[in-house]
Amino acid sequence: MVNKLSWVGSKKHFVDEISVVKVGEKIVLGRFGGNSTAGQYKNEDGCLIWCNEKNWEFVILLDAHFTAESAELVISTVEKNEQRFLAIFTLPVKDLFTSLSDLVLDIFQSESFILDCKNVQGETACLLAFRKDKYLWWFSIGDCLLLLHHPDLERLGEYQQNHRSFFEWVGKESTFNKDVPCYSKGVKELRTGENHIFMTTDGLVECPNTSYNEAKNIYRVFQDVTCAVGVRKLLEKIQSKNVRDSTTVVSWIIQNDKAATIPSDLK
Repeated sequence: MVNKLSWVGSKKHFVDEISVVKVGEKIVLGRFGGNSTAGQYKNEDGCLIWCNEKNWEFVILLDAHFTAESAELVISTVEKNEQRFLAIFTLPVKDLFTSLSDLVLDIFQSESFILDCKNVQGETACLLAFRKDKYLWWFSIGDCLLLLHHPDLERLGEYQQNHRSFFEWVGKESTFNKDVPCYSKGVKELRTGENHIFMTTDGLVECPNTSYNEAKNIYRVFQDVTCAVGVRKLLEKIQSKNVRDSTTVVSWIIQNDKAATIPSDLK
């Protein structure tokens, strides 16, 4: 069974309103549309979440501008290709991630999608993440963030997995409409034990008078509380700081019982 959720801010904007919901047993989705007192009146974020409780999670996070049409287009296009994605999700991990990247490129570079992009107003940053077994894959266009917390990584100051890349979008002025598409991708081996995966649009890290631009300060909010409580605390904090920009976050924890790679001289 696959649990599913899709949403775009043009459907419900959550301005002046915090929403924290669970999708399946693991994933927590938090949404805040910004403060009307700061001038906010719309929300152009979006997300798609599919998860199979026993095996995998797939999340797309979107941060559009001008209008939400580009975010709507990405979600509807992925939903039309659902069976292609689900077929790849069943593959062994040694084959899965290359096939998944190839599928995303095939869809975003297709003539029909490029034509659809030309007919929307605005563009969207687009961050895709997929977890299966002890591996986390991502495909990043633009400036949404993917963070990973584990004590092994924290000791070395590692949190952020993708890099924020500006002037990359999907939509009217899509970087996929050019001769060469611009994006980044990666795969990370989860550490043994509890791994906390966290995705966010930039409203959280750019909120004035907070320190959430440093990932360690995001994760401190989750100490000794559930994902749902931590997500709500983050959104309540930026609401209290009168943030204008909308923020959408997705948070979940994976318990990895398999051994992770360590240096040979520490074995």
